[in-house]
Amino acid sequence: MLLDIITPDQKLYSGEVTSIVLPGIDGELGVLNNHAPLITALKEGTINIIKETGENEAFETKGGIVEVLNNKVIVLAE
Repeated sequence: MLLDIITPDQKLYSGEVTSIVLPGIDGELGVLNNHAPLITALKEGTINIIKETGENEAFETKGGIVEVLNNKVIVLAE
């Protein structure tokens, strides 16, 4: 699935990933391929991704919004 992590200043990440774990306001939220459509708020925490190569990468966020639709995930992060 395609992931874009965008802040007010720059695009932090854009690429294909196999899984994402986000700090949702009600707890951690895992997203895999073919996830149901979703829009939710994020709290302060760490966004963990696993790239298609198997490499892990993490991004810190102070909050934001995530949209999941048709195997595309857009994170508007603070």
